[in-house]
Amino acid sequence: MDTLPVLPAHQLQRCAPEQRWLIEDLWGADAVGTIGGEPKSCKSFLALAMAVAVASGRPCLDRFAPHRTGRVLLFAAEDALHVVRERLEGLCAHAHLALPELDLWLITAPSVRLDIETDRRRLTATVAALQPVLLILDPFVRLHRIDENVSAAVVPLLACLRQIQRRHGCAVALVHHARKGAAKVRPGQALRGSSEFHAWSDSSLFLRRRGERLRLSVEHRAHPSPPDLDLALHVTPSSVALVAVQSATATDEPIPARPAADRDRVLLALADSDHPLPIRDLRARCRIRTATLCAILQDLQTDALVTKINGGWQACQSPP
Repeated sequence: MDTLPVLPAHQLQRCAPEQRWLIEDLWGADAVGTIGGEPKSCKSFLALAMAVAVASGRPCLDRFAPHRTGRVLLFAAEDALHVVRERLEGLCAHAHLALPELDLWLITAPSVRLDIETDRRRLTATVAALQPVLLILDPFVRLHRIDENVSAAVVPLLACLRQIQRRHGCAVALVHHARKGAAKVRPGQALRGSSEFHAWSDSSLFLRRRGERLRLSVEHRAHPSPPDLDLALHVTPSSVALVAVQSATATDEPIPARPAADRDRVLLALADSDHPLPIRDLRARCRIRTATLCAILQDLQTDALVTKINGGWQACQSPP
């Protein structure tokens, strides 16, 4: 009889810190998980913000830096396609991006049913063909006709998504509703239906409304969870975006400005290089956190001091 493959523990593969995240502190690399929350708590908006961040390399919520960028595949079952486009264009305008430049794809089928074998095969084949780094399915309730409270019915559907993740190396984000009266329950346990959702998730995001603002809670299976964060919709005549506004542990203290010294170090490092620098190399030269570095680069690009080409960054002019 064939035996199962085994390895001594000391031969197990290591994972470099920069390879542990899809979006730093927000979503693990190749993680499956849920984006949960109460009705009208911007769950879909958060999912789109993640899509734009991974497809563009810009910080998600103006705070969380992507460590891996690439193609994103999205199925938005509840929103009309023109509404999805308008939201994406608003997010792009906020980040000074052009939607046609993003490698972001939508499944346009009227329905996808994970409880139907034919649809499971079609979804798997689509992922195999496009090879996205992130698959977003929004929301779970539109992907089946099962009883979400029955574990035996839920497990095969979640197992299908786990299999897609493992076979094709893509993260999977599943938008899911919270159950009624779950405002004071631990975020992962507030999801509607079976506890299998919480057990299945490697990364979990949960939104609760607090007046005009939203409270984001993050849980990870393999990483420490960051403090809760307050979010708000930032609206201008040409853009709308969900952004981090302040820490939930210091609700009256604004987010501190990025030091000018960090900004100057980034400019000098780019000016001293004879070729474009990717984020990893620039971070090593400047000794700045990835999230801070990405935010600085976004500011500098807005000021027309740096530009991104060939997967790296370069200075547009001599630094001060």
